[in-house]
Amino acid sequence: MEKIASFTVNHIKLQPGIYVSRKDKVGAETITTFDLRMTSPNEEPVMNTAEIHTIEHLGATFLRNHPTYKDKIIYFGPMGCRTGFYLLLAGDLDSKEIVPLITETFEFIRDFQDEVPGASPMDCGNYLDMNLGMANFLAKRYLENVLYGITEDRLVYPV
Repeated sequence: MEKIASFTVNHIKLQPGIYVSRKDKVGAETITTFDLRMTSPNEEPVMNTAEIHTIEHLGATFLRNHPTYKDKIIYFGPMGCRTGFYLLLAGDLDSKEIVPLITETFEFIRDFQDEVPGASPMDCGNYLDMNLGMANFLAKRYLENVLYGITEDRLVYPV
């Protein structure tokens, strides 16, 4: 079998950032998949499921309600390795274009102090597995260490 694209990324050199993972054509439309890498693979501890789950609920809610991007959001969800998230957007986009959107999203998550949207037994299959405090902390860390002042090497996958 052919190795899939995400397994060809050099995870030894990969650092937290915003990367274009792939671009796919669906009819006439391009779907851009972004790798929102929050931790350094194989160097730092991975995120726990409770905070990932909370970030997923908050991020998806924010993005699907965004005044400019809500109609372009295809998917926002965690990576299986628990080092970040995938964001799929309609359109042929690059990493630099979405830095403001990702910054807004993670500022929302950092500052959120209310009941997590969808965290009820009717709305979610694992509603008790949430950790808002850690989600706030990880969003703040991503903003301060990566998004604020992001450099070109954190926008293009390492070779």
